[in-house]
Amino acid sequence: MAAGLRKRSPAGTGAGSGARWGLGLGPAPLKRAWQERRLLLLEPRYTPLVAACLCLAEVGINHWVIRRVAYTEIDWKAYMAEVEGVINGTYDYTKLRGDTGPLVYPAGFVYIFMGLYYATSRGTDIRLAQHIFLGLYLATLLLVFRIYSQTRRVPPFVFFFMCCASYRVHSIFVLRLFNDPVAMALLFLSINLLLSQRWGWGCGCFSLAVSVKMNVLLFAPGLLFLLLSQFGLRGALPKLGICALLQVILGLPFLLENPAGYLSRSFDLGRQFLFRWTVNWRFLPEALFLNRAFHLALLAAHLSLLALFAFCRWPRSGESLLSLLKEPSKRNPPARPLTANQIVSVLFTSNFIGVCFSRSLHYQFYVWYFHTLPYLLWAMPSRWLTHLFRLLVLGLIELSWNTYPSTPCSSMALHLCHAVILLQLWLGSRALPEASQTLQPSKKAP
Repeated sequence: MAAGLRKRSPAGTGAGSGARWGLGLGPAPLKRAWQERRLLLLEPRYTPLVAACLCLAEVGINHWVIRRVAYTEIDWKAYMAEVEGVINGTYDYTKLRGDTGPLVYPAGFVYIFMGLYYATSRGTDIRLAQHIFLGLYLATLLLVFRIYSQTRRVPPFVFFFMCCASYRVHSIFVLRLFNDPVAMALLFLSINLLLSQRWGWGCGCFSLAVSVKMNVLLFAPGLLFLLLSQFGLRGALPKLGICALLQVILGLPFLLENPAGYLSRSFDLGRQFLFRWTVNWRFLPEALFLNRAFHLALLAAHLSLLALFAFCRWPRSGESLLSLLKEPSKRNPPARPLTANQIVSVLFTSNFIGVCFSRSLHYQFYVWYFHTLPYLLWAMPSRWLTHLFRLLVLGLIELSWNTYPSTPCSSMALHLCHAVILLQLWLGSRALPEASQTLQPSKKAP
């Protein structure tokens, strides 16, 4: 019933158009919104108006949090120590470390937090750093709202829960100063560029997000699927080349010094996590949590489910998945332009599957998928998943992430909620109606 009361907009309106996003707050729309105030929280076309109100509220909420809630030191000093080593001339990644251990993030993280190091008086001005992250939080919200405004599948009342109701997310941004929000802000910028048909720029921004933290790679299977759908293999290769080239350019100073050390530290896929910090596997014995066979089983389940969605649920033209390798015009039937909902659905689902089968989720990892949950829960048509049930799932997820330390019950509740969303995605993806906003090819796309 996500869009049960929604009036369809005229077909042919460009999803990348800024008109709907930029002109939704004039006198006439505001008057119409007041006249239709009963539908204000149910009609996705009012997303810009609700988003503007919520962003203004968030300014006050975050200022209050910064002033009234004590800052908690976790990783910020370690980040500053790591980038300080680079500033002092150390380019061997195996020699860069902070209070919490060795540097384990790619080069983009180093450059961004080096800028924060200088902006905050060598990392000592915590209050300024918090206000910078407040700006990052608001920018992230604007990027997320622009995505929801173009997909037009989620009723605006849901955004009150996405913005004002999550203590954990506010804490991650302005009380903990983690690098995860930086990576996710760049990721949402990348998605906005893809929705605007700037695929080259979008891939470059995606690669920049990966260079801050590797969790963004959970979106990579979906991005690859979209590139093949839109361009075929030959057309997708240059876009993939942009991603790879940017990683080489950013990591070049460290690759020249110690290439093996840089790659093994910044892209360590086998890093072991501590059981005491896990949010999602607390109900398991610690020995099983640390067992490599368990990790391989999770990886197999992750790849299998991705394959099932790619073969059976994600939209494609042609008779088989292999037809995506062909040029779009040579497929049978020829490929149609991707819609905003198709792009967002594939990317958000790809990431969510990765989160479900992660070897461990720590508290700051909540931002990996928090802002995508409203879409995952409300965008797909469903007769069995009511608004109230969806809100219950959203609330249980929030409660699980706010239970510290995690318990077997909170971990199991989190997995149960994830299972409900996966079932919703599997049952609803095939029935997802084509959005009225079809992405038209753009000559500006690099």
